[in-house]
Amino acid sequence: MNTHIASQKEPFIIGSSNLMEYENKLTKLNFGMLMFCEKGEATITIDLNEYHIVQNTNIILIPGSIITIKNATPDFKIVYFIFSTDMFRTACFRLEPAFFQFISENPCYTPKQGDELKPLKNLIKGGEAIYNDRENKFREDIAQSLLQIFIWDTYDKVQRLFTPEQINGSNRKEELFKKFIGLVHHNCTQQRDVAWYANELCISSRYLASIVREITKQGTAKDIIDKFIILELRVALQTTNLSIKEIADQFNFPDQSFLGRYFKKHMGMSPKEFRQQKDYSQKNEISLCNLSKL
Repeated sequence: MNTHIASQKEPFIIGSSNLMEYENKLTKLNFGMLMFCEKGEATITIDLNEYHIVQNTNIILIPGSIITIKNATPDFKIVYFIFSTDMFRTACFRLEPAFFQFISENPCYTPKQGDELKPLKNLIKGGEAIYNDRENKFREDIAQSLLQIFIWDTYDKVQRLFTPEQINGSNRKEELFKKFIGLVHHNCTQQRDVAWYANELCISSRYLASIVREITKQGTAKDIIDKFIILELRVALQTTNLSIKEIADQFNFPDQSFLGRYFKKHMGMSPKEFRQQKDYSQKNEISLCNLSKL
């Protein structure tokens, strides 16, 4: 996968891959990614959900997504358009947060027979020419325009094909639940207190708890927060060289011991044991992760 290109920290990259550098390894994307499956099959986990990828599947990953690949067939191949967080923000600054929450909840789409298959694939294929034209002084602007056209087109399709209830929630409780999930996704590394999220939603902790129970039919708001935190901690342990103390500081834990007890409660082992078991001490070799400094 164009490792020499990825290391240049460009604002966008277009190419093809079998995604094997994500195989059985959690990676948090500090960039966005549009993908189109040309052939083969694979299972991709995005944040806390698993998806089966087949030929013609469209995938939209917004910055901050956590992914891993498994069970890929030998012929699995995708074409991709990677874009920096800044390019993403500029391309979609006019659109409301509910749209991006909907996309994060529905990142994969496999068109049915007779549906239009080409917009994403054409975007990527069409972008290859400008990506390879290093002398074009408008190269980045054109790439950003291509990304913006795709996002606007996707926004239009979402608005036409899905009801406001499907996008925002069918009632006030579902709307609040969606907002809660979005808040947890973006703030869990710093905020573990249910009361903080309730305050952000301008409701009581008790009401938030009742909403979660009603919609999920199991678990609590704290359970959801913990699942996201543990996912983020696993990524940090697998893909960084930070010490356990540095991770504790980064995640706003009181100290290393507190982090150790918290992690063991949910994973059944200490952070050190988890890191040794997974043997991810050479994580910085993941070429696309070099884009995290874009």
